[in-house]
Amino acid sequence: MIHLHYIDDALLVAEKPAGLLSVPGRSAENQDCVVARLQAIYPDALTVHRLDQVTSGLLLHARGKAMQAALSAQFAQRTVGKRYEAIVEGLPDAEAGEVDLPLIVDWPNRPKQMIDLERGKPALTRWRVLGRDVQAQRTRVALEPVTGRSHQLRLHMASLGHPMVGDVLYGAVPAARVHLHACALAFTHPVTGAALAFESAAPF
Repeated sequence: MIHLHYIDDALLVAEKPAGLLSVPGRSAENQDCVVARLQAIYPDALTVHRLDQVTSGLLLHARGKAMQAALSAQFAQRTVGKRYEAIVEGLPDAEAGEVDLPLIVDWPNRPKQMIDLERGKPALTRWRVLGRDVQAQRTRVALEPVTGRSHQLRLHMASLGHPMVGDVLYGAVPAARVHLHACALAFTHPVTGAALAFESAAPF
């Protein structure tokens, strides 16, 4: 059962658990996903954006094609406020910063992404420290993706030498899960024009 933070005739805001796909995969065993579970109850639910399978947190769905187009336009225009929380390995030197490195899929190793200064698509992440655990050599950070590339937050933090805890794809030691959570989402209601904002506490 997918927990819903909000529902009306235009949209749904769902809580995605870690380990569940946002949309169906290509193979038969990868058909279970957030949108399929929602459509079992709300047949008009459609995907607006995605979270990585390893990521938990807030996920927006439209109800019907017109609402999908209106909400997708907000993402395309970068008017949607998104904030993530993560725990990374190590202790960054700075308290905050930006990572501006272009990304492209690493085809032989997909879905892994890689930094490519010549062919990559622009990607910008803002980060700031929320707390440091010196004993565990881990740091809790807030992340704001200005762009929305696949694996952007994971690869950008790894590029600083601080991969997310559990993110073995990008060089971290194994853990129970990747410590990345979509904790805040803010956008404009496509019908009423009201400003909507949702928060979800990180489960780690």
